[in-house]
Amino acid sequence: MPIAEDFSSIYEHRWDVNFSQCAPNGLMKYTDLCNILQLTAAYHAEKGGISFSEMQQFSQAWVLSRMRVEVLRLPKWKETVTVKTWIVSLENSRSVRALEVYGETGEKLVGCETYWAVFNTRIRRPEALALPHEHYHKYTDVFATTQRVSKIMFFESVKAVRKHKVVVSDLDIVNHVNNVKYLEWCLDTLDPHILLDSQVNAFEMNFMKELMLGEEVCIEEMKTDKNPIFSISREGKSCFALELELKR
Repeated sequence: MPIAEDFSSIYEHRWDVNFSQCAPNGLMKYTDLCNILQLTAAYHAEKGGISFSEMQQFSQAWVLSRMRVEVLRLPKWKETVTVKTWIVSLENSRSVRALEVYGETGEKLVGCETYWAVFNTRIRRPEALALPHEHYHKYTDVFATTQRVSKIMFFESVKAVRKHKVVVSDLDIVNHVNNVKYLEWCLDTLDPHILLDSQVNAFEMNFMKELMLGEEVCIEEMKTDKNPIFSISREGKSCFALELELKR
């Protein structure tokens, strides 16, 4: 679709938190929080004419490379929250997008920075964006998080937690494992009280290799002096990393 008449370089979308998005503590699950963040980014891309549908004319799609989420407070059941987003940078095949979540009284609940790559869905490789994007103002010095997205450092001390074989419900429209699934697999291995007692201050994710239907992966945890780090690997090669920053 063409650029929307009401397009703006800063976009806001309201979400009503429903019961299916919440954990037993009545607060939004971390996975569903990531879902509404990414869906808001998708709606903004659609408004500006660089959505999945437009990009598929050139066999392209946005894929998430890195994501950092800082949680001040999780949204709760029946709460209406507003997600605000803007582009920090977009050049060639890479883009940084910022997102913030606000509660009903206007207080900031969540800050997020995402790092995206333009991916050719036919040859399965990154390439420069084929669509114009000059109408998006780039807010190069306006950030949503206290720390920028970064590369997670691995450690030698690794313990295999469990294995998983990719099934159809793990896949998305790009025909690979949806990025939220990686997070879900790792969080399901934690002590439930860490999640139900809202002990996560922030988490960072690195997506390195796509996973396809039927592939078997190993979920591993790295013990460190600071924060738990998880890795998802296939045939000994890391596909994903997650670092949790817990309350002390």
